[in-house]
Amino acid sequence: MPEDKKHLKLGEILIKENIISKSQLEKAISLQKQEGGRLGEILVKLGMLKEDQIVAVLGKQLNIPYFSSGTDLKPALDQNLDQLILKEFALKYTVIPLSRTLNSVTIAMFDPFDLILIDNLRKITGCEINPVMATKSDITRAIERFYGKLRMFEDAVEASYDIPKDLSITETKDITEQELSLDKLIASAEEAPVIKLVDLIIRQAIDERASDIHIEPFKDKISIRYRIDGILYEIPPPASHLHLAIISRIKILSKLDIAEKRLPQDGSFLVKLEDRPIDLRVSTIPTLYGEKIVLRILDKKSVILDLNLMGFDEAQLQQIRSVINLPYGLVLLTGPTGSGKTTTLYAILNEIKNSTKNIITAEDPVEYKLDGINQVQIKPEIGLTFANALRSFLRQDPDIILVGEIRDLETAQICIRAALTGHLVLSTLHTNDAPSAIARLIDIGIEPYMVAPSLLLVVAQRLARKLCPDCKKAYETSSEKLGGVKINSDLIYKPQGCNKCGQIGYRGRTCISEVMNINDNLRELIGKNLSYVQLKEAARSAGMQTLFESAVKKVEEGIISLEEAFSTTMGVG
Repeated sequence: MPEDKKHLKLGEILIKENIISKSQLEKAISLQKQEGGRLGEILVKLGMLKEDQIVAVLGKQLNIPYFSSGTDLKPALDQNLDQLILKEFALKYTVIPLSRTLNSVTIAMFDPFDLILIDNLRKITGCEINPVMATKSDITRAIERFYGKLRMFEDAVEASYDIPKDLSITETKDITEQELSLDKLIASAEEAPVIKLVDLIIRQAIDERASDIHIEPFKDKISIRYRIDGILYEIPPPASHLHLAIISRIKILSKLDIAEKRLPQDGSFLVKLEDRPIDLRVSTIPTLYGEKIVLRILDKKSVILDLNLMGFDEAQLQQIRSVINLPYGLVLLTGPTGSGKTTTLYAILNEIKNSTKNIITAEDPVEYKLDGINQVQIKPEIGLTFANALRSFLRQDPDIILVGEIRDLETAQICIRAALTGHLVLSTLHTNDAPSAIARLIDIGIEPYMVAPSLLLVVAQRLARKLCPDCKKAYETSSEKLGGVKINSDLIYKPQGCNKCGQIGYRGRTCISEVMNINDNLRELIGKNLSYVQLKEAARSAGMQTLFESAVKKVEEGIISLEEAFSTTMGVG
C-alpha cells in the first residue's frame, strides 16, 4: 500500500470522491460510536452506499486491485491454499487466499486498513501478504464455493477408489429425478457416492464456464475433461471401475437406455443452479473400452445474444445490419462446428424480432429458447426433416425463416425459393470462408442464376480466445518475431496467467469474421459461374476483410495474441 495513502481514513476518501457528504459521514460516525462496528458496514447499513462502491473507491484510491464480480474470486486449485488458510479463519475474518508465488500470497479482503489482520495473516502463512479487495458478500460466497466444493470434489474422487465394484452400479438404479438440483449439493452429505460425484463434476464444469464435459474410458483409467473457451482441460479422474456407474447415472438423468451399450444414444436433462435452469445435452458412443459420453452445457444466461458484443467491428456491423432489416433474401453464416454460427444467428434474430414479424426456426437441436419466436425441433426419425419443415413453414405466413443448416439440395432449393418469394432466410453452411459458400451452393446443385439474385450476405467466422485483460503482457514487435506479418502497432500482447483467468492467460472468446456483402458486381460474377479465386478477388476489391486480417486487427487492438490469430485462421486467407 502506498505510503502517502495508507493512513487515509475511509470517510476522508469517500468525501474526496464525492460518494458521501460530510453530514452523512457525521451521522455514520455518531451511530458507530453508539453501536460499534466498522464505518464501512455502518454506511452500508444506513443505505448511504453499497459494498461494491466502497471496494471500487478504495481500490482506486489506494492503488489496490479490486474484484467487481464475485465470479472472478477463484483461488488456484493446485497450491494447497485450503491448508495455508483454514476455512474457519477465512470465514471468521472474511478473507480468501487466491494464489501463492514464492514467498508471497495474494489474499482477497474487504478492509485493507486492518493492519492487525494483515499481520496475523503474515504470521499464519509465513508469507508476505499481497492484498486485493472484494465485497464481504462476494468473499463469503467464494469461501463456500472454494472450501466446500473443492474439498467435496477431492474427497469424492478420493473416496471413489474405495467403492466396491459390486456396489457402484446398484446405487444409481432407483433414481428417477425429472431434473437435477445442484443447489442442494453441499447439504447432501448422505447422498450415494457415485451420484454425488457426478453432481460435483457437473457443478464444477458450470462454475468453470465449460461448454462441454468429456468422460472417456481407457484401458486402466477414466479421463474427464472440460472444454473451456474451446480448449480441453483434464481434471482429476475417479477410480476406473466407476466408469459404468457414472455412465448409468447420466443415462438415467437423460432418460436413455441403460442396457444399450452397443449403439450411440442422444438425450438431455435439466439442472438448476441458484434458480438458474441449465440444459445439458448428452451424447454417447461405444468405444473400444466402453461408452464415451459428452455433455454439452447450454446456459442461456451465460450467452449474451447482442450483435454489438459478438466481436464484429463497426464496418462489419453496418454491413450486417444493412442486410438483416431487408424484407427478403438469403443470409448465410459459414464456418466449422463450434465457430459460433448459431449464436450469431440468434443474436441477429434477437435484434430484428418484434411483434410485427412472424419468425419461425427449424433447428437440430434447438439450443436456446427465444421469446416471441416459433422454434421447431427437427426429428428425422419421424420424417420431420429440414425440407419437410420448410414446406410447412411457407404455409404459416412467415416473414423470417431460420434454417439451422443447409445440408442437402432439397433444403437449399426451398431456402433459395423462399428468399426469392418475399422471405428473409437465415441459415448456415460448413465452408472455410465466405466466397466458398457460393461454390458450395453450386456444388450442392443450385444453379448460379438462382444463387445470384437470392444471396444477400455471407459471414464466415471463427472464435478466438481473448487475452485476460488483467494479466496480458505487452511486448515490442519486430519483423523477425512476427514472421513477416505486418502489424500496425509497436506493442502487442501475449498471455501470462492470473487468478481471474485460472492461470491460463485467456478469458472468454471473441468473433473473428469475414463479411461478404453481395453487391451488383458480385451478382454478375456469380451468374457467370466464375471461379472461387475470381469471386474472392472481387469481394476483396469491394472492401471485404479476410479472416486473417480480422484476426490481425484484434492483435493490434490487444484483444487476442498473435499465436491465437495464427491458430484460429490456419488454412484460410
